[in-house]
Amino acid sequence: MERIHLSEDRRKPLVEFDSSAFLTRICRTTSETRIGFIQLESNGIIGLHQAIVPQLLLVVSGSGIVESDGKELSIQVGDAVFWESGEWHQTHSSLGMSAIVIESESLNLSLLRK
Repeated sequence: MERIHLSEDRRKPLVEFDSSAFLTRICRTTSETRIGFIQLESNGIIGLHQAIVPQLLLVVSGSGIVESDGKELSIQVGDAVFWESGEWHQTHSSLGMSAIVIESESLNLSLLRK
């Protein structure tokens, strides 16, 4: 399990098309990719399971705890968590949390590790 903070120093100005915004690139894939939106209500849990392929969870609201191999990490808005294929993990939240989940055999996080 690896936590990555999507801090402001990773964002780039988006000025094309008369835009006034910032973009933080997340990942690249070269194979089938599944993207989902997960919502945990108060005291919600995503039970212990094994990542079938590399998996990235991006917190968009709320906060929670992720656990893997006996290690716990607190996560909140602006954090992403990466699990390798085969890694056992679970996620829970006492107050509630929403996240985007990206799963792909070819998930490449090199953009986030710079």
